[in-house]
Amino acid sequence: MFKQILFLSLILISGFVYSQTKQYEAPDYKIIRKNIENKDSEFYYPKLMNQLKISDTLITDDQYKHLYFGYTFQKEYHPYQISEEEKKLTKYFQSQELKKSDYTEIIKISNAALKEFPLNLRVMNFLAYIYHLDNNEAMSKKISHNFYGLFGAIFRSGDGKDCSSGFHVITVSHEYIVMNVLQLETVSQSLDGNCDYLSLEKRKYKLPGVYFNITKLKEKGFGF
Repeated sequence: MFKQILFLSLILISGFVYSQTKQYEAPDYKIIRKNIENKDSEFYYPKLMNQLKISDTLITDDQYKHLYFGYTFQKEYHPYQISEEEKKLTKYFQSQELKKSDYTEIIKISNAALKEFPLNLRVMNFLAYIYHLDNNEAMSKKISHNFYGLFGAIFRSGDGKDCSSGFHVITVSHEYIVMNVLQLETVSQSLDGNCDYLSLEKRKYKLPGVYFNITKLKEKGFGF
């Protein structure tokens, strides 16, 4: 289902696999925390989160970076939890053909899931797709804009070629979002220091695998 709802313009960044010059910058969590806790800063977290929730299309790349990585400093940050609302979406995620009569319920459940975890990229992308199917292009574009912005924060955090330059993620599910967007098929997953390593099928790609920095997840321990 996920591949059905990708936008072509975003898929084009899959060229990173062959690029030797991709520019990236790992997040400086100390600076990010300082900025999001400063009430006078444009990055003050409650203000940024409100902009995200109202789907403000004027959010900048730097603000999305603070939104994404700044979430790790919020009391609501539980990287291993799957909300009950998201679980309700499972049957729709797995459905080969969605019914128009289901759209209203999917939208309701998806918005409830995003209230519990506003940076849930899987739900966000699915919701944008449902709005598109329901001919609500205005909402589809707003939600997908947030998806692109948050995904961009991950994509600019590394190049994935080794652990020292791994993509920074705040939950494991986002690793698979990245792999799906980049149209890379995973063969296996393993832990390598502060990184998750997702290996790729040999002879199919020039890159043997992709590294994801999971420092913030490890700080929370491996559990719920």
